[in-house]
Amino acid sequence: MTSREPLLEVDSLVKHFPITRGVVRRKQVGAVQAVDGVSFEIRAGETLGLVGETGCGKSTTARLIARLLEPTSGQIKFEGRDLAAMKGRELKAARRDVQMIFQDPYSALNPRRTVGAIIAEPFRIHGLLKDSAARRVRVQELMELVGLSPEHYNRYPHEFSGGQRQRIGVARALALEPKLIIADEPVSALDVSIQAQILNLLADLQRDLGLSLLFIAHDLSVVRHMCDRVAVMYLGRIVEQASNEQLYANPQHPYTDALLAAVPRPDPASSGRKRAVLGGDPPSPSNPPSGCRFHTRCPRAQSLCSTSDPSLEATSPGGTAACHFPLG
Repeated sequence: MTSREPLLEVDSLVKHFPITRGVVRRKQVGAVQAVDGVSFEIRAGETLGLVGETGCGKSTTARLIARLLEPTSGQIKFEGRDLAAMKGRELKAARRDVQMIFQDPYSALNPRRTVGAIIAEPFRIHGLLKDSAARRVRVQELMELVGLSPEHYNRYPHEFSGGQRQRIGVARALALEPKLIIADEPVSALDVSIQAQILNLLADLQRDLGLSLLFIAHDLSVVRHMCDRVAVMYLGRIVEQASNEQLYANPQHPYTDALLAAVPRPDPASSGRKRAVLGGDPPSPSNPPSGCRFHTRCPRAQSLCSTSDPSLEATSPGGTAACHFPLG
């Protein structure tokens, strides 16, 4: 069940990475606008999907919310408190409620530590379960919760498959009983046969534990299965937000329409959706186009689009799109 009160509120979030030149005297000559004014919210018990092409800023947004990166500006409010302004012990305590599952299960786990030590690491960092016997019991409970055998407590990551390693990452994220899980493309590095198992595990955990989930992906068919609402990113900005049903049934932004048209279907002719082909490559985030950032690839672009930057406007009940000429 979702709550009407937002658990997480992201407001005008910005992250620019400076581009510098020089050896002795480093001089900034530009900036990569990885995230540029992103705003959205997640309610308690809700799953929000964040989708877009590779390089659009999804993972950077995730790392900003988890405070693995420092934002250039903007607010990240969690239960009314601004995570972006926190430091020291206050930030450490707040991080217990916001945990992350990383994309690559191979590089996310320390190969020199046992699975038991990896899952127990959050307890050590936050000074919890100092008794080794109690800690071992809790770790084995977490392993069983995510579908791993507690008997494998002393095994090392290289002794597990990719899907099992991702389950270890899920168990580690659940250790501190967080309220929000950020899943950064958690199945993109896995075999197709294993992806469904991990997705079903996340859906079951979200339902049984009452978690909120920020689910990041570029596969819209996966997002449709997992999410209540969807936010679409392009070149550092959100261009459309809507409920799952609204977005897939009636997309308003031409970029969303092109993403949906690219989803493979058993019989494309029966889908009723015309194949939308985008021209060119995404522009560089260090030098985005003027006006609407999508106008250089948009089949509906007009002269206004190259000079005026559209803001997110309501296009349907609960849905918004940043487009001068929405599909309607």
